Amino acid sequence: METTRHDTATVYVVGDGAVALHEHEGLGKWLPPGGHVDRDELPHEAGLREVREETGLDAELVAERDDIGSATVEALPKPRHVQLADVNVHDGFVGHQHVDLVYYARADSREIDPAAGEQPADAWRWFTAEDLEATDALDPDVAEIGRRAIETVPE
Repeated sequence: METTRHDTATVYVVGDGAVALHEHEGLGKWLPPGGHVDRDELPHEAGLREVREETGLDAELVAERDDIGSATVEALPKPRHVQLADVNVHDGFVGHQHVDLVYYARADSREIDPAAGEQPADAWRWFTAEDLEATDALDPDVAEIGRRAIETVPE
């Protein structure tokens, strides 16, 4: 049996020393904004699109780019993390995985205003580093990456 893999992009958005997470209704987990990379998108573009759709925030990536390029090669923003996430597991077989490129971004506002069809604003919460450490409601990777994003993104 074959495992299906999709490319995804996730963005840990930091605003005023806290990271935005929502309780994903389908997975029952607290997660940052993110989703599938469409065929016509670059990963960082998909991440920022997902941020706009899911939160209404106009975020700015905090990402390095290589200084190597040419007339036909452009350096893209580097993800902070690359993860392989099992999405669909049955009887020990992984049927679906996400190859997730994880970025950090800065938001000038904490006002969540999702697009129509997205989870409502009250599904979102801003977690400080102390909040991330004090709760066991988060997967360990989400809490750790959230802490690193808060440490990394300048205010």
